[in-house]
Parts: sequence; C-alpha cells; structure tokens
Amino acid sequence: MESMLGYFAVFLARVADMTLATVRTLMVVRGRKFMAAAIGFAEVLIYVVALKFVLETLNDIPSLISYALGFAAGNAVGLWVEERLALGYYVMQVITTRDASALAAKLRQQGFGVTVFACEGHEGCYYQLRVVFERKRLDELEKTVYGWDPKAFVTVTDTRIIRGGHFYRKAK
Repeated sequence: MESMLGYFAVFLARVADMTLATVRTLMVVRGRKFMAAAIGFAEVLIYVVALKFVLETLNDIPSLISYALGFAAGNAVGLWVEERLALGYYVMQVITTRDASALAAKLRQQGFGVTVFACEGHEGCYYQLRVVFERKRLDELEKTVYGWDPKAFVTVTDTRIIRGGHFYRKAK
C-alpha cells in the first residue's frame, strides 16, 4: 500500500511539474518573464522531489512507469490549463467578397478593434478585415464572422506585442 501511494505521488508530482513546464514555456513565448520565472521555481522544486523518489527506486518498473505517465499526462493537462487561461492576443484576418463595412461596424459594436482593407485576389476584389483581440474571445469572434459570411477565409495568428492604435476591450 505504501509503495502504491509513492507511485501515485510520483505520478501527481510529474503531472504538476509538467503542467507548470507547459504553462511556463508559453509564458516565455508570450514575453511574460516574471511569471515564467515564478512558475519555473515551483516547477523545479516539484521535479526534483519526484526525481529523487524515482532515482531511489530506479530498478522498480512501476516507479518508472508512474513517472513517465505523469510526464505524458502533465503535458495534456498543461495545454488544457493554458487554453483555459487564454492569456495573450490573437490577430484574425478575414477575407470576404462581401462589403465588409457592416461586419466591421458589428465587430466594433462588440468591442473589437477592426481595420478594413480593399484587396485583390485570384477571382477579383475582396475585403480584408484585421482584428486584434484577446484570446479568450476567439469563439465569440468566429461565431460573429461565420454568422455574417459562412464562406469567409479566416486565419488566426498569435501576437506578442501590441502598441498604438485603437485596441478595445470587450463591450459591457
């Protein structure tokens, strides 16, 4: 029974430290230095404790398996946590053949900052809308865009730095 608790503790420790590692890596990519450093501190403490147990029981296969399973599960949990936090910003580019002024007005009413461009593509004239927004609002923005033009060509990219312009918060 005691060894089962040890295996479970190693598993949970690896889930915790890999969750933190995943979130820390994403904080580094987003340029959040201090948050990444704080998360890294906790991550390493947990990692060393789990590693100590596994190294003491290196010839114990269940110990190694619980360590590896915790690693794998921690990656999945870390991505899930990061998706829920949805920190940072995206840029959505919408290309449509429809006159984009109505969509731009609707998005602005919802609190999105929108820039509209006239452009030319393979089949003629198009409109391009560029929207910078908080990641938490992706579903809301997609519903609005595809509700307005189900055939719109949409790309979404991650962005790290925003300076200047008119950046709106969600309308209340």
